[in-house]
Amino acid sequence: MTASHSDSLVVLFGATAGAYGAKLGSDERELILLVWQVVDLHSKKVGTLHKSLVKADNLEISDQCREVSGLAPEGLSKAEPLDRVLQQFSQLVASDLKLLGRSSYTLCTDGQLLIRQVLHPEASKKNFLLSDCFYSFYDLRKEFHTCYPNSAPVKDQTIKSMAEYIGLETDETEEDFGVWQVKTMVAIIFSMLSETCNCRFTDPETVKYKYETGPCSKSEAVDSETVIRARGLPWQSSDQDIARFFKGLNIAKGGVALCLNAQGRRNGEALVRFVNPEQRDLALERHKHHMGSRYIEVYKATGEEFLKIAGGTSNEVAQFLSKENQVIIRMRGLPFTATLEDVLGFLGPECPVTGGKEGLLFVKYPDGRPTGDAFVLFSCEEYAQNALKKHKEILGKRYIELFRSTAAEVQQVLNRYLSTPLIPTLPTPIIPVIPPPYTIAAGSIRDCVRLRGLPYTAGIDDILEFMGDATADIKPHGVHMVLNQQGRPSGDAFIQMKSSDRAFLVAQKCHKKMMKDRYVEVFQCSGEEMNFVLMGGTLNRSGLSPPPCKLPCLSPPAYAAFQTAAAVIPAEAALYQPQALLSTTRTPQASAAAPPTVTYYPAQAAQLYMNYTAYYPSPPVSPTTVGYIAAPPAAVAAAASATHTPMLPQPGALVRMQGLPYNTGMKEILSFFQGYQYAPDDYNGLIQLNDQARSVLQAPKEWVCL
Repeated sequence: MTASHSDSLVVLFGATAGAYGAKLGSDERELILLVWQVVDLHSKKVGTLHKSLVKADNLEISDQCREVSGLAPEGLSKAEPLDRVLQQFSQLVASDLKLLGRSSYTLCTDGQLLIRQVLHPEASKKNFLLSDCFYSFYDLRKEFHTCYPNSAPVKDQTIKSMAEYIGLETDETEEDFGVWQVKTMVAIIFSMLSETCNCRFTDPETVKYKYETGPCSKSEAVDSETVIRARGLPWQSSDQDIARFFKGLNIAKGGVALCLNAQGRRNGEALVRFVNPEQRDLALERHKHHMGSRYIEVYKATGEEFLKIAGGTSNEVAQFLSKENQVIIRMRGLPFTATLEDVLGFLGPECPVTGGKEGLLFVKYPDGRPTGDAFVLFSCEEYAQNALKKHKEILGKRYIELFRSTAAEVQQVLNRYLSTPLIPTLPTPIIPVIPPPYTIAAGSIRDCVRLRGLPYTAGIDDILEFMGDATADIKPHGVHMVLNQQGRPSGDAFIQMKSSDRAFLVAQKCHKKMMKDRYVEVFQCSGEEMNFVLMGGTLNRSGLSPPPCKLPCLSPPAYAAFQTAAAVIPAEAALYQPQALLSTTRTPQASAAAPPTVTYYPAQAAQLYMNYTAYYPSPPVSPTTVGYIAAPPAAVAAAASATHTPMLPQPGALVRMQGLPYNTGMKEILSFFQGYQYAPDDYNGLIQLNDQARSVLQAPKEWVCL
């Protein structure tokens, strides 16, 4: 039995098979030793000192542990597993308390690592529950610093330094490992209880029993020192799974925000907000710990990033999420005609929705059209599990997907759809064009270097600092950060040097040099090899591998200086306009005054290249910024007459329609756009995509309307 104001302490010390001291628990190694003793705070008496070995699933012991503790795998093989040792712990503590005439106790440990970073994570992985006593404890280091304010900072305290500060003379070599630590901690506690200090143990540390869900407002202040980004999560993981990964650490209410990609699906990342910076720092120590068979990367993040994902302003969402401690399920793929009654009937009586219709939230576009998504509240885990069993069952003529969700995901999905324009537009074409005078060499001269393994947080300044004096030999605009298809740093960069000799020296000098906490590989390469990688190919010891889109109609052009003579405009190029697609309403005067302007493609770009999968260089520091070259009027006219390509008038607006039935005709499309102004000239504004253009756009069964 424990109490907030206990009359006894149980001094507890433990060790794992791996790291020791400040890194305890950071390597996921299992607990192999527990030592404890009961201390009566009133009579200053102690119970029996107990030492128990713990049998780990992996009996391998690190060299540091073997040296410090003197333990061997042979002795551990005969010990009991952790769950049984903890049962014995509870029984022996209860017996000692009875002998001392006490009834309640609180644990006291050297720091927080044993409880937060070892016991709770290991119990969670082995699927057994810890008793209540492990959810409240005193941190001896904090209590000592409170009692002795002039002592060393809490993070620098050790059992030995605390003993030396108060003048305790102890010899660590005279006692077994663990026994000396507990005896010294007991002596320190008695010193703190003396009349000169008069320390009172009244404010224990607490560990949250479970993660609490809740909404977050965009106006809420979020401390950047409390937020981390977890990367590499399984796509089906929920907020409860993430809270379990960080078991032992206190996550703020509603502090798990799952990130979604552009399609509204989870991208394997989450932002997690903790109650204070101390908890965040402990979370960073779980970098590359495992969730199942996957390791999870943990990095620092900012409060702004968290609010961007989790914050919301909708009163409807706030009211929906106002019911606390509810399990949220996301439904996807609902028929557009589905009603509240249809959804409640689909879920059935075995999984009642909290509040009936009030526990359902349909996601809609700004004009009120349904998106096919909805969120549902359930009051308990049992009802939610019953609902999840209906995953991919049929409602109407469609199968419905059901997933666990979070309050942050509700906000994120609503924010995404509410910010969607009523008439979606074509995306800006990704056409690499190099503005003069900067060029990227495409020859075989090895005057470039490739940096591989950069920290994801590394910027241009970090790269320049990393290269040191060699920055003077970089060509103007010669730094190219490589981003992946999500627009995030890929860990690679290319640098154009003034000569191959300079590139060789940089590769020799900087190879495997440290940048932040990672070593970076530096290789000499040519401009041709650099172009290949920037366009999605791979460069390794076996040579060059083509980009993944090196297929008909999808192969990207090499970076080269474009010539402005002998221009050729491909047929597909006429579908794209350089201006914003939603322009102002056209007028006869504007049409007459403004000559038709279309995207101009030089002779080298004889096709429209749209590579959605390849890596690409970042615009701020690269001369390969995405852009357009204005076509000379004569070249446009010549190209149009040569290719018989219909040229779109300008200004105007393009709208791409996706998901049309294959038997859709012009009449149905005109009826669909009734009330909107479209090109009136015998419907030339409707352009049905041919097979060649369709393969370029990678979108079947679609029309483009002007």
